[in-house]
Parts: sequence; structure tokens; C-alpha cells
Amino acid sequence: MTSFQRREQLIEIGRSLFASKGFEAVSVEEIAATAKVSKPIVYEHFGGKEGLYAVVVDREMRALTDTLVNALSDQQAHPRQIVERAALALLTYVEENAKGFRVLTRDSPKTDPAGSFSSLLGDISIRVEDLLTESFKRQHLPAKGVPYYAQMLIGMTVYTCQYWADQRKLSKEQLAAHIVNLAWYGLSRMEAKPELRFEGDKAQREAEKRMEREERKAVKGPKSENPLPQSSPMATSSPEETEAD
Repeated sequence: MTSFQRREQLIEIGRSLFASKGFEAVSVEEIAATAKVSKPIVYEHFGGKEGLYAVVVDREMRALTDTLVNALSDQQAHPRQIVERAALALLTYVEENAKGFRVLTRDSPKTDPAGSFSSLLGDISIRVEDLLTESFKRQHLPAKGVPYYAQMLIGMTVYTCQYWADQRKLSKEQLAAHIVNLAWYGLSRMEAKPELRFEGDKAQREAEKRMEREERKAVKGPKSENPLPQSSPMATSSPEETEAD
């Protein structure tokens, strides 16, 4: 086996072990034993477990970044098409690189470099913000909510992909359609000034006001729709008085 082949073998073994156990639980001894080589070989190629992990993460980061950037790069596409394309692209990556995706989303070492999964999501969120800004302008929505909505969309999609990676009861096209269904119809029907209707301080005050109005209405009692007219003293006379006249 050439040096290049040995290196690729160790990278693949490292990817599998880090995906199944996480960084902290994997040792150089286990990596070497799985590859059927001595520990010095691992140190020779990567300097240790941290070096191997960094190579694995770097490869997965570049692959995932290229996938998402390509999906979000067409500024002329319909906004819904971009949402569909991004959801399907991420699910395709998960389908084809299940181990790599698990490595990215599992626990990482405390010395994790800036090129981590969280930093990738930060970069992607900026691209999503740019797309949402244009959409918000068209709908006359305040732009100050854009960064939060971008994080919501990314978080929703990523965590759904994590769940799907272990629970593939739907095809990637079906799941992408569900993601788009929630994301797109939520985005297309947003209110400029959303409010909580049942929970929160303002909703509680409104509920108290309604109760007070109902209580006052109950105290007053129901008003009679057809009250009987009161007869005047002159209108009521006894038969004796009538005969006397």
C-alpha cells in the first residue's frame, strides 16, 4: 500500500470511528488497530488524533459548503425554488455522506478551529439573510427580523436532517417537500408585527380586560327587550267612578 493509499485508509477509518463514537471516545490505539498498523504510522501521517479529525472535518466542510453555496447562488431563481433546492441539496449530502454529516454534527474537541460546523452555518445564514432581505422588502416587512428568521430556517432544516439521518421513513424528496411546506408557507404569510395571541404579558392583559367586561355585563343583568308600559293614574279608574260620570 502506498503512502497516499495508507493516508486515505486512515481518513476513512477515522471518519467512521468519529461518526459512530464521537471525537473524545476515539483513541489513536483504536484507529491504528482498526487499520492494522502501528500507532507511529498514525502519528506519521497526522501527528495524532486531532490532526486526523481536522482532516476529516475539513473535507466534509468543503463538500457541504460547495453543496449549499451552489444551491443558494442563483439570485434569479424564484424564492421558493431556492428553498426547495437548498433543502434537497442538504438532504442529498446527508444521504451520500452520512458518516461525514454525523462527524460534523457530533461533539467536537474543545480546540475546534474556526472552520467548524457552527461556523459553516454562520456563513450560510448570511447568504440566507441576503435572500430574505429581498423577500421582506417585497412584502413590506421590517428588516430587523431577517437574521432571526434566517437562523430559524437553518436550525429547522439542519435538525430535521439530523433526525432523518437515523430515521429514513421518508424519501429525501418527500422530506424536502415537508420542509418547504413549513418554511415557504410560513414565509409567504408573515405578519409585519406578529404578536402572541394566547400567551405572554400583553395577551394576559387582554384576557383580563375581557373578563372584566364580561363581569360588568353580568352584574348589570340582561335588559328586557319589550318592557311593559306603566299605566298612568288617570288611565285607571274604577267602574264606580265611570258610572258616576
